[in-house]
Amino acid sequence: MMQSLWLFGTHLSILADETQTSSLYDLIEGTFAPGVETPLHSHSKYSELIFVTKGEFTIYTNQETVILKPGKSFFIPQGTPHMVSASSEEPSTALTIASPSGFAKVIRLFGKVDPGKDVLDLKLVEEFNQKTIELGDEILGAPGTRPAIES
Repeated sequence: MMQSLWLFGTHLSILADETQTSSLYDLIEGTFAPGVETPLHSHSKYSELIFVTKGEFTIYTNQETVILKPGKSFFIPQGTPHMVSASSEEPSTALTIASPSGFAKVIRLFGKVDPGKDVLDLKLVEEFNQKTIELGDEILGAPGTRPAIES
């Protein structure tokens, strides 16, 4: 059963999770309003593949910055600091495959049904980091923070 929640300004729909994939992967559809950015974060227990279906995303990692348009994808290895920004003037949508499963659990733990209650503040970041450490997710900076490029 599909579940849709708001997390850090993005509307996320869990299309497949650990219960359907034997914990091999999660399939998530994310829709971002223009200009919305995730906080700088990393996943220590799973990798992500982001495939754009509508609009445009800019993905910043500690290795590079890439701009993705519909039909393009980008792989983010586990442990890579990154942030994702909706960089077009229209809403942008992408599919994310997180492997192995883990992202859907984070969404269910911190996602909100009401977008008005999805507010990123210091208290939420601290609570998020405390509760998701075992799932391997950590916020490393506020939206707008870019990862330091490694040389």
